[in-house]
Parts: sequence; structure tokens; C-alpha cells
Amino acid sequence: MCELFGFTSRTPQKVNQELREFFSHSTEHPNGWGLALLDKNSFSMEKEPIRAIDSLYLKERLREAIVAQTALAHIRLATIGNMEWRNCHPFTGTDNSGRHWTLIHNGTIFECKPMEKYISIQKGDTDSERILLFLLDQMNEKIAEKGKKLTAEERFHIVDELVITASPENKLNLLIYDGELLYAHTNYRNSLYQKKTEDSVFVSTRPLALGKWEPLPFTQLVAFHQEKLVFEGTIHGNEYFLDQKKMELLFLAFAEL
Repeated sequence: MCELFGFTSRTPQKVNQELREFFSHSTEHPNGWGLALLDKNSFSMEKEPIRAIDSLYLKERLREAIVAQTALAHIRLATIGNMEWRNCHPFTGTDNSGRHWTLIHNGTIFECKPMEKYISIQKGDTDSERILLFLLDQMNEKIAEKGKKLTAEERFHIVDELVITASPENKLNLLIYDGELLYAHTNYRNSLYQKKTEDSVFVSTRPLALGKWEPLPFTQLVAFHQEKLVFEGTIHGNEYFLDQKKMELLFLAFAEL
């Protein structure tokens, strides 16, 4: 479907080597690439609806030092949505407190009623964009209820509830960054790994060459602040199992056949 890469650190780090290896996997994920560099006081996002290894721009970009405190990268194998810029990850948005959210997703939402209303207002076609829109609305409801900005713990609780709501029968591998916390979740076995160093955390769909990688906690949302694990969510147990018939029906529905 897609592959995810995430990184967060106590101090800005050069991540060219990891990104080169990650983007080399695009031979199997040809429908677009994206990269977001997310430091405390700056944000940049680059993406194209072409195979990463065919991108002249990305080749030039990777020749220069890519230094960031937090980064998210994505390579797309489309299940829902055409091969267009608007369907490439990351997806970004700002809540009513001014907090900027960035999301990448590997998976498929077959059914989640709370997300259906966003089909008519989203900019692209992907179920991944709908996850972000749902998340922003949940945040805004709590901000309005509280009357001021949410704490890190309150934000984590909202994302945890979203994961519990959306994970039954759906593949929900997610990396989300809110300007402070890097959230990670997987419910598809052996499809998201983490590597910890003295001052950094890396997350990737496939273990990359250097260092010791281990599976991310399974069917449980976790959140990192820089290199530290700071929150662990509910172990919901909603494991996703590939269902080829469901996938075929989804393709037919999207193609309106």
C-alpha cells in the first residue's frame, strides 16, 4: 500500500542516509512521494505525484544536507485516490488553537461512519485525508469545550480515542506530528518498526540498514517527545487482517463500476 518514515530528536540531525534508503523502496510504491521537515519554528513540505526514484527534484534535494529535528516521509501505492498532488502525503491542517498537525498513513479505511461526512469537503480523494479532517474536528470540539489550548496529555487522549474508533476492520498505520509530539500507531503485524538512539527515535515501515530496529508496540498508540516515549495509549486489540475481497470491492466502488 504505502510506506512511512518518521524521525524526531532532541537536536536537529542530518537524515539524508535514512531518506535515500527509504525513498529507494519506491520501486514498489510508485504513486507519489512526500517529505515534511518539522522544526519548532519552521515547517516545509515537498511532494510530487510521481515515483520517488524518478524525481529529478528529489535527487537534487538529497544531494544537499537535509537537517531537521522532526521529519515525516511517505511513498504511496494508491488504493483510493488518483495519482495527483492533492492525494500525496503528508496531509496538514491547523486546529483552532493554532496548532499545526501533519499526518501520513499506510492503510485503508473500509468503513468508519464518523469520517464519511468529510468525503464531500476534502480536497483530494483519499481516506487518509479524511482521518486528518476528523482529527482536527475532534480537537476543535475539545478546545471549544475547554475554552483554551489543550495540554499534551489531552491531545494524546483525543488521538487515542480516534485510533480506537477507526481501527476496527481498518488498516491504520499512522504517524502524526503536532508540533510537540510524534504519535505512532500500527494494527497490521510486522509493518512498523522503531529504532532508538541516545537522542533520537526513528520509525519506519521496514527496518533501514543502520542500527537495531524492533517492532513498534502493537494495537496501541504511543507518542514521543523528542527522543523520549512520553505516552502509551489503550491496547485496543483491533488487529487488521488483509481481506482481498474487501479490497476488490473498494476498488470497484471508487471506480464507480
